[in-house]
Amino acid sequence: MRRTLMMAAAALALAGCATTQGAKPADAPKSPSAPLAKGLDPAASSNPFPSTYRPLPSRPLAVVGASILTGTGQQLANGVVLVRDGRIEAVGPGLAVPAGYETVDATGKWLTPGLIDTHSHLGVYPSPNVPAHSDGNEMSDPNTAQVWAEHSVWPQDPQFNTGRIGGVTTVHVLPGSGNLIGGRGVTLRNVPARTVQEMKFPGAPYTLKMACGENPKRNYGSRGRAPYTRMGNVAGYRSAWIKAAEYDRKWGDYRRKASNGEKADPPTRDLQLETLVGVLRGEILVQNHCYRADEMAQMIDVAKEFGYRITAFHHALESYKIADVLAREGICTATWANWWGMKLEAWDGIEANVPLVHAAGACAIIKSDDPDVIQRLNQEAAEALAAGRDAGLQISEAEAIGWITSNPAKALGIADQTGSLERGKRADMVLWDKNPFSIYARAERVWIDGGVAYDRRDPRLQPKSDFELGLGGLR
Repeated sequence: MRRTLMMAAAALALAGCATTQGAKPADAPKSPSAPLAKGLDPAASSNPFPSTYRPLPSRPLAVVGASILTGTGQQLANGVVLVRDGRIEAVGPGLAVPAGYETVDATGKWLTPGLIDTHSHLGVYPSPNVPAHSDGNEMSDPNTAQVWAEHSVWPQDPQFNTGRIGGVTTVHVLPGSGNLIGGRGVTLRNVPARTVQEMKFPGAPYTLKMACGENPKRNYGSRGRAPYTRMGNVAGYRSAWIKAAEYDRKWGDYRRKASNGEKADPPTRDLQLETLVGVLRGEILVQNHCYRADEMAQMIDVAKEFGYRITAFHHALESYKIADVLAREGICTATWANWWGMKLEAWDGIEANVPLVHAAGACAIIKSDDPDVIQRLNQEAAEALAAGRDAGLQISEAEAIGWITSNPAKALGIADQTGSLERGKRADMVLWDKNPFSIYARAERVWIDGGVAYDRRDPRLQPKSDFELGLGGLR
C-alpha cells in the first residue's frame, strides 16, 4: 500500500512538471513583436507622396449679372456669386456686394462651376507625343495595381494649359487600359506647377483603373500570355481579389497578435496587393474601363463577390442598355457623345447614351480621354444634350451642366469640395462669353480656388509651361 502511494505521488509530481514545462504562468510577460522598420508597415505609409498644393492668390470677389448654371440643377438669371478666401461665400440673384470686393461685370455672360475631366492622360502621355514621354501604361503584367499614375505625370505638359483654356479646373489622370488592373489614378488641380505634388487635390481619394474587354485580352494574348479571352479576363480579376483578401487577412492576424503582445512575424509588404486591399476597404475608388453592357453586368457581379464597389464605368458606350441597373447600383457612366466604332466592342454606341442614363436616374458624365476633347467638354456635353432632346428627353441645360461638373466630382469623391457653385465650396468657376452649350462659346476667365488661373483678355494670365518657352529664353 505504501509503495502504491509513493508511486502515485511521483506520478503527480511528473504530471505537474509536464503541465508547466514549456508553458508560462498566466501573469508571465509575453514576447512582443519587434517594431517594423520604416517603410515596411502599410499603415504607416498610407500617404507617402502628400499633396503640397497651395491655392493661387485671391482676394474678395463678386461676379455680378451673369446667367448662372450652379451645377445643382438650377439656373439663375442676373445672378451674383460672392467669393472670399478662395471659397464661395454666397450665390443668388441680386445679392448686395460688400465693400472692398473686386467686382466683375458679367452682364450678358454665363457662369458655371469649373469643369472636371474624370478621364485624362495628361502628363502621362504628354506633348510632344514621343516614345520618351509615353509613360501611361505599365504593360509588364496583366495586374499592375502597384503602379501610381502620379509617378509618370510631367507637370510641364503644355496640354494642362490648353485644358485650362477650355475651362477645366480639375483633372483626373489615369493609367492606360492595356491591363486587367492598371494602377492608381490621381486627381489634380489644373494649375501651373513644378511637381505633381503641387497639383494633387488635397484629400482626394485615390482611384484604381481596371479594364475589361478587348484591350487586355488583345495586349497579352498577342504576346502568348494570359488572358487570351474574356473568360480569362474575369479569372484574372478574381484571382487578384482572392490574393488581396488573403493578404489583408494576414496583416489582420499579425496586428491582432502584436496588439496582444504576442510574438508575430509581419507579412512582407506587397505594393500590388496593398492597393487592392485599399479597394476592398472602400478607401480607393474603382474606375472601370468597359464598353459592353453584358461585361458591365459581369463586373458588377465580381465586385459583389469580393465586397467592393465600382464607382464608374468609363467609355461605357452601352450603358443605355442597362441604365436602370446602373441607377440601382449607384454607378456612374463616364463617356463621350460621339466616339465609337474604333473597335467591335465600341460598335453599338449612340449619341443619346448620356441623356438616356441621366433620364433613368443614374449618374452621367462626359469625359475626354483625349487632349483635344478636354478643351471642348462643353461642346461634347452640348452634342449629347441635343441628341437626348431629339430622342424626346426633356433635359434642361441646368441639369446637363452637371455632366461635366457635379457628377464628375461625385465620381472622384470630391463633391463636398467642388463641382457646384454652393456656399462653402472651392471657388472653381468659369465665365463664358456665351451660353456654354453654344459651339461658339469660349471661356473668358477661369478661377481656381478664387484665384485667376486664366484670362483670355490678359496675356499675363495665360500661363505657358517652361517647355513651351523653348530655348530662346536661355540666350
